[in-house]
Amino acid sequence: MKLRTLDSISWEGQRALVRCDLNIAFHPDGTPSDVSRMERLRPTIAELVGRGAKVVLASHLGRPGGTVDPDLSLTQLVEPLGETLGVEEIALLGDSAGDTIEAITRGLQPGGIALLENLRFHPGEEANDPEFAAALARLGDAYVNDAFSVAHREHASVVGVPRHLDSVAGRAFETEVDMLGRALDAGDGSVMAIVGGSKVSSKIVALRNLVGRVDALAVGGAMANTFLAAQGLDLGKSLVEPEMFDEARAIIEAASRSGCELMLPVDVVVSDDAAAEPQVVPAEQVPSGQSVYDIGPETCDAYGNRLTTVQTLLWSGPLGLYEVAPFDQGTAVVGRTAAMLTRGGVLTSVAGGGDTAAALSRLSLGGGFSYVSVAGSAFLRWVEGRSLPGLLPLAA
Repeated sequence: MKLRTLDSISWEGQRALVRCDLNIAFHPDGTPSDVSRMERLRPTIAELVGRGAKVVLASHLGRPGGTVDPDLSLTQLVEPLGETLGVEEIALLGDSAGDTIEAITRGLQPGGIALLENLRFHPGEEANDPEFAAALARLGDAYVNDAFSVAHREHASVVGVPRHLDSVAGRAFETEVDMLGRALDAGDGSVMAIVGGSKVSSKIVALRNLVGRVDALAVGGAMANTFLAAQGLDLGKSLVEPEMFDEARAIIEAASRSGCELMLPVDVVVSDDAAAEPQVVPAEQVPSGQSVYDIGPETCDAYGNRLTTVQTLLWSGPLGLYEVAPFDQGTAVVGRTAAMLTRGGVLTSVAGGGDTAAALSRLSLGGGFSYVSVAGSAFLRWVEGRSLPGLLPLAA
């Protein structure tokens, strides 16, 4: 999809209402646990400031349920946001709507930055209330969405405001759409998807979509157990979704019809529990009292070797219990192969989803991928082939 971008507006002296994603977790000492979302905002803000815009940032934090919760105030983000963006001053406004707030935004100097208070302190945000959307729109002369991670939300700041203002995509949003488009619409006949995670039920729509669009689909994580069990294998005490057996078999059949190579683990890492000594066994020989926690080395080799035959990779979900060593090795080994091929210029690799980004970060592999999305549900919805309400108002 072609988007309208920052290039289509003359920003000098104009108020840019920027929907960003500052929904960030914190360490017990009050410092942000991850500043990647703030870092991805930097190109858009730097460009707007450089072009003389008055920048008004809007975001939510947590789930306050339409009431004011001091623990979820954006006050705690002003200092780390300023440091990350490399700006000396960010004015925190006490609300996200109203005459006083509007007057302050109009009084900003070109290049000035203001941060609205948590959008979700107002019930009108999540309800997509037209009056709240109109009130937000009065805080800008043009709208910039730089938060792809909320593009699946039909909220006032995502779909309501664009009804009132010229609307464009920020640089991070633009990059996300470009990279995800490359992954699913590569057009080179050489695309592999790796899908992991715990449950088939959480990604059934994505799996259905992918088997008709990629050349190879490698399944890992606990969801692979359901595919194996659906074919008659005994997976011991492993997490399995019996209610999804028919769906798993249907996906296997659909992959065969479409010419998609569906790859499942041939060996697995099992243990009595996540704290016990692991062992590698063939997928069809899982001991009755044990559970699968990761893919095995033969499977890692098979998935890695298949990567060398494609030009594009889309990865969603870890391949094992990545939070606990040594059950992170499947994700690590296949991830290192993808990173090596990417650095060598022979693979375009796009990964996304909260657990995927966390796993790659924990394993220090994220920097080796062409792009790692920090969007969660919006990324998955894209992979599912579904429309994103926040994307449509930005279409050129």
